[in-house]
Amino acid sequence: MDENEFDAFYAAAFPRLTGQLFAFTGDLGEAQDVVQEAFVRAWGRRHRLMADEAPEAWVRTVAMRLAVSRWRRARRWLELVRHSPPPQTTPGPGPDRTALVAALRQLPESQRMAVVLHHLCDLSVEQVASETGAPVGTVKARLSRGRAALARHLVVDEAEEPAWEEGGRVG
Repeated sequence: MDENEFDAFYAAAFPRLTGQLFAFTGDLGEAQDVVQEAFVRAWGRRHRLMADEAPEAWVRTVAMRLAVSRWRRARRWLELVRHSPPPQTTPGPGPDRTALVAALRQLPESQRMAVVLHHLCDLSVEQVASETGAPVGTVKARLSRGRAALARHLVVDEAEEPAWEEGGRVG
């Protein structure tokens, strides 16, 4: 079957097969998806489809098998979800993390990347240089400038800092 014959076959068979799979699945979108996937697979073997003498039956069989596989996967997922305890609520990021992310966003990209790779991903300066393609000296300068900029962005007001005296906290 050449490309033109396949196009004609597709145009004639797609609506019919979609209707048949819709009756099987009960979901028009699902039917269209599995029929389309079956035609994609048929395209790869279009030269052998005429030898089968029943290309529409072949596509229908593939589409039915795809629909059943999807249904089984969905059923397994549903069983898993039913037997799983509800997810624990995860608290959002704390104020320190939020402040750090906001401060990192204010850094130039090259400095931010160097700081994140070195301090958060625990890469050495040499590894950061290798990852970014920058010389080691450049990475060191970016880290220095990035840390200095972060320090400016993350300054805590003195009014917020606890007052300490010898022997204990004053408050």
